[in-house]
Amino acid sequence: MAWFPRLLHADPVSRQDFELSVHGIHWDAQDEDISIKGLLAGLGDQTRRNKKRAA
Repeated sequence: MAWFPRLLHADPVSRQDFELSVHGIHWDAQDEDISIKGLLAGLGDQTRRNKKRAA
């Protein structure tokens, strides 16, 4: 879970609401997608946050 902060901080009910496909796992409410390929490669959260973007 530490590799995926959105899932780590989501409530348990939201974490259980996912869709499984041949490509990976998708959590619509969390806007999170984890590919099987990425998971097997040991890749964590690949989200890039732009620090220069205005809030």
